[in-house]
Amino acid sequence: MPPKKSIKTEKESVNDTKPLIKTEIKKEPEPTQSLNSDNLKMEKVTNCIYWFRKALRLHDNPSLLNAIEKSQYIYPIFILDPWFVQHSKVGPNRWRFLLESLNDLDEQLKRKNSRLILIRGQPKKVFTEKIKEWNINLICFESDTEPYAKKRDEEITSLANELGVRVETKYGHTLYNPEYVYKKNNGKVPLQYQSFLGILAKIGDPPKPLDELSGMFNKIEIDYDLYKVPDLESIGVDSSKCGPRLYPGGETEALRRFEEKFKNDSWVCAFEKPNTSPNSLQPSTTVLSPYLKFGCLSSKKFYWRLKQVYAKKKHSLPPVSLEGQLLFREFFYYVGSYTPNFDKIEGNTVCRQIKWDDKPEYVQAWKEARTGYPFIDAIMTQLRTEGWIHHLARHAVACFLTRGDLYCSWEKGQEVFEEYLLDQDWSLNAANWQWLSASTFFHQYFRVYSPIAFGKKTDDNGDYIRKYLPILKSFPTKYIYEPWTAPLEIQKRHNCIIGKDYPRPIVDHNIISKINISRMKKAYEETKATAAADDGEEEDGKKTKPTTSKSVKTVAKSEKTSPDSRPPSKRAKK
Repeated sequence: MPPKKSIKTEKESVNDTKPLIKTEIKKEPEPTQSLNSDNLKMEKVTNCIYWFRKALRLHDNPSLLNAIEKSQYIYPIFILDPWFVQHSKVGPNRWRFLLESLNDLDEQLKRKNSRLILIRGQPKKVFTEKIKEWNINLICFESDTEPYAKKRDEEITSLANELGVRVETKYGHTLYNPEYVYKKNNGKVPLQYQSFLGILAKIGDPPKPLDELSGMFNKIEIDYDLYKVPDLESIGVDSSKCGPRLYPGGETEALRRFEEKFKNDSWVCAFEKPNTSPNSLQPSTTVLSPYLKFGCLSSKKFYWRLKQVYAKKKHSLPPVSLEGQLLFREFFYYVGSYTPNFDKIEGNTVCRQIKWDDKPEYVQAWKEARTGYPFIDAIMTQLRTEGWIHHLARHAVACFLTRGDLYCSWEKGQEVFEEYLLDQDWSLNAANWQWLSASTFFHQYFRVYSPIAFGKKTDDNGDYIRKYLPILKSFPTKYIYEPWTAPLEIQKRHNCIIGKDYPRPIVDHNIISKINISRMKKAYEETKATAAADDGEEEDGKKTKPTTSKSVKTVAKSEKTSPDSRPPSKRAKK
C-alpha cells in the first residue's frame, strides 16, 4: 500500500501589518467552488484528475491542493487543445515558453514522485476516455474567466455529471475571486480603475498564498513515455523562427527572477511605471508578466511579498507602483469576465463604436516594422523577435496604429500582440488595446504619442534603434529618429538610402495626428450618450464625477506631438 500523503497547506489569513489597500482589516472568503449541483462534503475519493491549464506551478495552487486533500491518487494532466491552434494566434516564442513551462512542471512533479501527463486532443474526448480508463472519481481544476474556457468547462462538468464524477474548482489566477467581487458590487462592472479600487477597499486584502507542497504523491502505474511533453517541431512549429531565449519558461525561472527583483527593496519601493524606460537596452521593469500569464508565478505571492517590503519603508502608490500594476491586472480581468464580446468592437457594450479605416496595407507595414518611423519599427522588431516590449513601448505603437497615425482598428493590433507577446493574456490584451485607442476606460483622445519625440526622452542617442534596426546602426544621432531628413550624401555614406534600404514615413505624423484628433472628436460626439455613461458611473443612483477629471485638460509632456510641424517631405534634404 502506498504511503499516505503528507502534503500540507497553510490556512489563508490576513497579515497583521497595514494592508496595501487602505481599509479596515478584512479577508475575502475562499469557498470551494463546485460546478456540480451537489456540493456536500464527501469522503476522500480514490482517483482524481488534476487538470493543469494556466496555473503551471506547484506553489500556491489552491485547486491542486484541494485535489490532494480530496483524493488518494492524482493524475496530473495537461491537454494540448486543438481549438487554440485553430482559433488563436500563437507565435513560436510563446509556444517555446509554454513547452518549457510544461517541462519544468514535469521536473517539479518528478521530485514529488509524480509526472505530468500531456495529452493531445479535444478536452471532452480526452475526459470521456480517461475517466473510464483510470476509474476517475474526482476532477479538479482552476477556474477560468475567458469565454471559450467557460464554455469548455461547462461541457466537461456536464460530461462528468453524466458519468457520476465530481468536479471541483477553485480560483487562483487572480488576487480576488471575480465572482465574489461581482456579487459584493451588486453585479456592477466599473470602468474606472479608482472605482474598482474602492470596491476592493470594502473587501480587504486578498487571501495569503498557501504553503509550499511538502511530502510525496502516491505513485500511480502509468506509462509516462506515452505522455511526454513534445518539442516544437512535433507540434508543427519551426524552432528556427524563435528569437533569442531571453525569458525561459517555467516555475523555476519565475521564482528565480522573482527573488532576484526583491533583493533590492529600494528599487521595489521606488518603482513608478512612468519613470521606467520604454527603450532601454535591458528591461527597466520586472518582466514577470509572462510568468503571471501562464501561472508560473502566483499573483498572491507577488502581492504579499510587496506587502512585506512596503511595511519597511516609504513606497510609491497605485496606479504607478508595482502594487498598482497588479491591481490593474485585476481590474482588467474583472471587466473582461463580465463584459460580453470584450475582445471585439461589435457587441461590446463598454467600447465606443468608432469607424476605423480598413487599410490592411497599413496594418501589415506596422506589423512588419516598415512604417518609416525608426522608434516604432524598432519596438515592433523587438516584439516580433523577443516576445516582450516595455509597457510604454506598447503605448507608443498602439497609439500609432489607432488614433494617433494610421487610424486602424484596435482589433487588428490586438491580433498582432496575441501572436507575438509572451505575456498575451485575453483580458489584458483586449483591455489595453481599448484603453490605448481611447475606445474604453481612457477618453483623452487628444493625448497622442509622438513617434519621434517620445523615444528621444529616454534615448536621445538612439541606441535602442541601432540595436533593433541594424540598417540605421551607423546613422548620425541628429537623424536617427528622422532618417528621411538626412541629406542624400549622408544616406549614401551610411549605406542606407531612404525609400530603398529603409522606407519613407508611411504617413506624416504632424499632419495626420491633427486630422485624426478631429476624427476622434467627431466619433466621440456621435457616441456622446455612451461617453457620458462611461465618464460618470452611477453608484446607488447618484452620478459621480470622473476620477480623472482634474487631468483631462493636461497633455502629458511625454505624449505631445513633435514640435516640428513641417511635414517630412519638406524637411528632407535632397
